[in-house]
Amino acid sequence: MPQLNPSPWLMILLFTWLVFTTIIPPKIMAHKYPNEPNVLSTKTLETTPWNWQWH
Repeated sequence: MPQLNPSPWLMILLFTWLVFTTIIPPKIMAHKYPNEPNVLSTKTLETTPWNWQWH
């Protein structure tokens, strides 16, 4: 059964994880989103309570 021989599969696994942990994350983290959210104003709005007569 060739599946039990770890020689080729172990190297494929290690090389794959090497690529996933060293090459791909910097490429993803360097991506810039074109529509960054901006804070329009820090002013809080005044709210008035509703005086509803329930009775």
